[in-house]
Amino acid sequence: MTQSYAQIDTKDNIIVAITPLRKGLKAVIADQEVILKEDIKQKHKFSLYDFKIGDEIYMYGVLIGKAVQPIPSGCAITIDNVKHASANFKEDREKYTWTAPDITNFKGSTFNGYYREDGKVGTANYWLVIPLTFCENRNLDVLEGALLEKLGYETKKDFAVDTDALINAYKNGASPDDILNTPVITTKEERSKNRLFPNVDGIKFLKHDGGCGGIRQDAEVLVKLLAGYITNPNVAGATIFSLGCQNAQISMLQKAIKDIDPNCTKTVHYLEQQKSASERHLIEEAVKHTFIGLMEANQLTRKPAPLSKLVLGLECGGSDGFSGISANPALGYASDLLVALGGSPVLSEFPELNGVEQELINRCETVADSKKFYGLMRAYSAAAVAVGSGFENNPSPGNIKDGLITDAMKSAGAAKKGGTSPVVEVLDYTEQVTKPGLHLLCTPGNDVESTTGLVGSGCTIVVFTTGLGTPTGNPIAPVLKMSSNTNLYERMNDIIDMDAGTVITGEDTIATMGEKILEHIISVASGETPSKAVLHGNNDFIPWKRGVSL
Repeated sequence: MTQSYAQIDTKDNIIVAITPLRKGLKAVIADQEVILKEDIKQKHKFSLYDFKIGDEIYMYGVLIGKAVQPIPSGCAITIDNVKHASANFKEDREKYTWTAPDITNFKGSTFNGYYREDGKVGTANYWLVIPLTFCENRNLDVLEGALLEKLGYETKKDFAVDTDALINAYKNGASPDDILNTPVITTKEERSKNRLFPNVDGIKFLKHDGGCGGIRQDAEVLVKLLAGYITNPNVAGATIFSLGCQNAQISMLQKAIKDIDPNCTKTVHYLEQQKSASERHLIEEAVKHTFIGLMEANQLTRKPAPLSKLVLGLECGGSDGFSGISANPALGYASDLLVALGGSPVLSEFPELNGVEQELINRCETVADSKKFYGLMRAYSAAAVAVGSGFENNPSPGNIKDGLITDAMKSAGAAKKGGTSPVVEVLDYTEQVTKPGLHLLCTPGNDVESTTGLVGSGCTIVVFTTGLGTPTGNPIAPVLKMSSNTNLYERMNDIIDMDAGTVITGEDTIATMGEKILEHIISVASGETPSKAVLHGNNDFIPWKRGVSL
């Protein structure tokens, strides 16, 4: 995009400011001339025509709002003069055809992953330690302190102090000068290189605040989510802590695992504190069983796998006015490439699909899935209204400040992450990806709740687009952050992996950026390039309790 403003779709009657625009500028869009009557901030929009109160406002070719004040042409579109509005939708599908992108550059491409006995392939190899109730979180802290640093895995510190080196030197008769010359500091990188189990990427502790209290349905959903993490191909096995009396019982988790994979052969150790001789005995047993599990997991090595084995989570957060015209459509192109290669992308965040429901319904391959998506969206919207809210309240202050003033505008841009391929299956929260092609997964718009759900449904890697910046990660799946604008990438390069701002500057097209994204995904999935979230130890994990969360 080399112009200072852009009409994204020919149906649009508002125009995006690619750069800051000054009052008096004459903008020419198709055969329409507009003189700006005020300054327009970068990423914000101005009116192409004169709008009366009640006039419909279009962007991305869809309804995104209605005028609540008269708006002369060339004036800024704001939260004061436009309010959220979205198109109605029905469960009946309309005819949809798809043309797959050219996959010549990726034919025969592979990634180096971890094969599991069920045929799935992981992008990582982790051991999990999971509490069935928040009462056991302290025991996870004890286990974490006992294992991580000693085994060479990440800690919350940038370095480790090897006091054992001083102790051993002292025992061997070291002098004060010898002590002063004994190295005791090791960096994260040094510890990682010297891991006892080099083929195990880490031990992850899924602490949470659920499992008891609340309502029984909360516990049922939680164990299904945890079962999804245990059966995820990025996981070798798990150590489970149960108190004993909580709602989320061991038997419920065992059933949930069996429902996902009736032939699951992964090692899962169950420890129940109320049946243990003492807390000390419980911890001792947990440490030993976990250590044995790590020994077994370390026997697995990476091997070439086809790209059809990738399950890609499509996520966005901290979005801005450029997200829907650079990062999201570029990720959508990568998603289409992956579908054409036999892989499985997953689009979530249902509150951020508001206004594009009919397009997605039309893309559903089966009547059953179009009806399911229709029902989930209607139910989610009704639940939000029932508590005095609604999808229109989804945009955050940061979204609004950077040009996303209605949920329908934000949603139309967010949905671009899903590309244009047909929808092969609609999943409710915790349901599993089982086939190739694009999936829709019901989750909140909350970044971490959504990312947690994506991985719980089988995603092995996630690409997370952002216009404002976020450190979000996940315990077991690499999360790649991609900026919508180069300014963000340069300011927050320590936590952002890729830059789609080159689409805005014209250095890349949607297609060339999409191919770059897939190339980066392959590198990360192969263990060659670590994601910034993994490097920083961002292990965000928030289960959704199925209450209203926008």
